[in-house]
Amino acid sequence: MLPVQRGAYLLEQGPDAGRRIAYIDHGEPDAPAVVMLHGNPTWSFLWRKVIAALPRRRCVAPDLLGLGLSSILPRLHDHTIDRHADALVELLDALRLPRYVLVAQDWGGPMATAIGVRRPDRVAGIVLANTSVLLPSHPRGTAFHRFSRIPVISDLVFRGLGFPQSLLWAVQGDRRSMLQRKVAAAYRWPLRSRGDRIAPLALARMVPDGPDHPSVAPLRRGQAWLQAFEGPMALVWGTRDPILARALPRHERAFPRAPVTTTTAGHFLQEEVPRALAAAVEDVLARG
Repeated sequence: MLPVQRGAYLLEQGPDAGRRIAYIDHGEPDAPAVVMLHGNPTWSFLWRKVIAALPRRRCVAPDLLGLGLSSILPRLHDHTIDRHADALVELLDALRLPRYVLVAQDWGGPMATAIGVRRPDRVAGIVLANTSVLLPSHPRGTAFHRFSRIPVISDLVFRGLGFPQSLLWAVQGDRRSMLQRKVAAAYRWPLRSRGDRIAPLALARMVPDGPDHPSVAPLRRGQAWLQAFEGPMALVWGTRDPILARALPRHERAFPRAPVTTTTAGHFLQEEVPRALAAAVEDVLARG
């Protein structure tokens, strides 16, 4: 199911020193590097088809702390944009990647811009896919994010019932793409026990619900960095995504130089249109 080279790195700095970040590092070490960033509640498994479509590139796909094969963060408030970004930057520095293209979906978008804030000289280009890197003037989140803040009930549903990883198929254009038995099991497996299910709820609550939310400041810094970024960009969108399809027009307006590829995929477009993502990566590399 995942025929790629994998590794694990023990963090040495900050509050997560000693914790493990698992990652894919597939391809020739000297090939152009592509860093793939997933979101909630997935892991690097999500990128396997895109990696297969980029045989001439070095593809690095980390598992965010608390997801995939990375170490669990024990408390909901351990999950912040800055804490995740610091861990990702430490990993990328340890892998000695001089330059890389960032490919980001869902929460991967804000993680990518936070990396850009920290290592602007390393980012050679960016591909955004069904994500949001633009902070609304009045942030509220979607119904999904508002539900995650309901006391007791949200904890029961997310941690007790394994939501939303058991229903990923529901946000797809082609629901069969994530209903195959082995594929569905691969997404549920890292979160198979209640004690491992902190991250999906924490990441849902990381979406701002007002101007004083802790995520607002790092999101603003990331947005400002990206709007000043002069390197090549591309947008790849799944228009049947019930969560973020409507975010595309405002990203097109904000980044008019970025070519746009629209598809009939859903939220996890890596499962449905991996070649469209790979083509955008190659285009960004060529323009860079």
